[in-house]
Amino acid sequence: MTATTDMPFPLRNARVHEACGRGAVSFAAVAAVRVGAVLWAREAWQTEVINPVGLSTFFDPSKLLLAQTGDQTETLAVAEEALRDRAVPLVIIEISRPLDLREGRRLQLAAQAGKSTGLCLIPEGMGSNAAETRWRCAPVFDADDSTLMRWEIIKNKSGTLRAWHVRWDAEARRLHVVPPAGERPGSAGASG
Repeated sequence: MTATTDMPFPLRNARVHEACGRGAVSFAAVAAVRVGAVLWAREAWQTEVINPVGLSTFFDPSKLLLAQTGDQTETLAVAEEALRDRAVPLVIIEISRPLDLREGRRLQLAAQAGKSTGLCLIPEGMGSNAAETRWRCAPVFDADDSTLMRWEIIKNKSGTLRAWHVRWDAEARRLHVVPPAGERPGSAGASG
């Protein structure tokens, strides 16, 4: 995975982060690339289904554990135990209602104790004050590349706020940071 000195990705270990926007699931899939086993916890009533085979572009779907829970309280309990247990290095948590500070702090303490990484997929505007970072993720239209995304860090406890255009290379299973359209070499808006 390509890392840049100014992009805080891969996500900081032993912390819980958040992602929102139409590209949040892709963000979670890229975060899972190099971690091994992943637990994805979500409420069973949600109509969208996680298809492990659909994630095979990013990582081995046999490394994905899906936990379907009755409600968000159960989802948070499963996530907290998994973060603390150290059995999986990444726990992805789908959130349907805002977390209060106590819930967010409990997840952070569990991640620190288990040295695991948590990633909450949240609806827009539902972030927790306890989150280490919050990312807004969206696909970018490009007629030649359906993998182009814009990742914007909108909360960062240990750095600055900024946005990046990224491209997923499925063959190499790598993330590339690319200049926005108009600033790419050969484009009409590029200088020099």
